[in-house]
Amino acid sequence: MAKLVLLHKADSIYDDEPDVVYDFPRTYLKAVESAVGDWVVYYEPVKAGPRGYFAVAKISEIIPKPRTEGRYLARIEPGSFLPFDREIPRLWGGRPLESALMEPDGTPKHGGVVQSAVRILPGHEFEKIVNIGLPQNLEQIEAARYTSDRAAFEEAAAPFERPVLERLTRRPYRDVAFRRRVREAYDYRCAISGLQLRNGGGRPEVQAAHIRPVESQGSDSVRNGLALSGTLHWMFDRGLISIAEDRETILVSANKVPADVVNRLISPGGKLISPKDPRDAPHPENLKWHRENVFGTFVPEPGAPWE
Repeated sequence: MAKLVLLHKADSIYDDEPDVVYDFPRTYLKAVESAVGDWVVYYEPVKAGPRGYFAVAKISEIIPKPRTEGRYLARIEPGSFLPFDREIPRLWGGRPLESALMEPDGTPKHGGVVQSAVRILPGHEFEKIVNIGLPQNLEQIEAARYTSDRAAFEEAAAPFERPVLERLTRRPYRDVAFRRRVREAYDYRCAISGLQLRNGGGRPEVQAAHIRPVESQGSDSVRNGLALSGTLHWMFDRGLISIAEDRETILVSANKVPADVVNRLISPGGKLISPKDPRDAPHPENLKWHRENVFGTFVPEPGAPWE
């Protein structure tokens, strides 16, 4: 097996969806086949935008692209995709992070392999990139983020050392990474109420909700997330609210949610608040899954947050 760098543009003309599938030509078939069962890093090419290295995922299989001669689809293992906590610039300390992109004197190469959509990535370089994008102590950083307790901070700064691949598969670590990216994408504002609430210590009250749950093969992509207040997160997970096909109209299960609750909790106009970056907007397939599999399925019972 081998690890790879895969180039991806947000406005790609191909059927790329980084947390689901990667579309590539026969030219790269042998290289991508070598990575089946292994991890890849996503990279945004220079002409597409500023993100550089931005996420990690695992390839599960390769299939010929239906009705398209000479192209293939690399399927991403469900639950493996994870965006970096911070996007990594193409040059780190003035040098490329990939030795294949570096001249003998350490300066960046130009042309040739630099423009390749698929690049072999040595294991130690993969680990270096992931450690920058997803720090070993991310959980501790988040835990100490809103505390003035110096002792707590110092304790948080000494995490248990875990190998990169173990860290990438640990649910608690992935939950923290997902929460940080989703809440930041919505500027810590609830996407349904529009409120931006913080407690006395400055900690955001907004939560990160998966649109399609992880246990139902949902990913940790920001496009499978919504920043929601606790009550609205509860309602969304139980199918009392959802988002329409237009990706902005808030749907309410009117026969199960009192009208005064709707008036108090949902933003005027009944439209979803958009994330800061349009590329982080909920993917229509995730919203469709929620409408078809969750919305309207809740059986009323005592214990609703507004009771």
